[in-house]
Amino acid sequence: MNDRGNCRENPCPDEPGGGPWDEDPLEQELRQAAAVLDPVPDHLLQLAVDAYALHDLDARVAELTFDSLVDALPVRGATDTPRMLTFQAGELTVDVEVTGEGLTGQVLPPQPARIEVLGGPQPGTSLTADELGRFLTGTPPAGPFALRLHTGGEVVVTEWLRA
Repeated sequence: MNDRGNCRENPCPDEPGGGPWDEDPLEQELRQAAAVLDPVPDHLLQLAVDAYALHDLDARVAELTFDSLVDALPVRGATDTPRMLTFQAGELTVDVEVTGEGLTGQVLPPQPARIEVLGGPQPGTSLTADELGRFLTGTPPAGPFALRLHTGGEVVVTEWLRA
């Protein structure tokens, strides 16, 4: 811009297409450098794919209403205590205990359900809740996880959490 506020002599960098540089080749070059020097880890790409898979409009999201890491009072001398989680979606409640041995939980009100443990780079684990709503898996999540519950005609998905 010249001293009269006119951009005719030289292109104004603030205006679209008026700058002395074209940003598209620079952006492409930076993306290529980032892909080589700091590539996105495969497990992070898989998490993104899993998160996108939750975009199902028919699924209700269960809100985390209790997390023992945040809400419970600390106990002196307690080590390796299980993490207790409670999720709520309308009248449906899901209680989950996370330990080094796996997940134990219950769907309330008690009912059979098909449950998928979604997580990291490995495919999700399928579980079945019995008629009392109880479910169990012998392997703990290896990173961030979410649960997808199929109860009757309803699909409920929990928030993603780190184990």
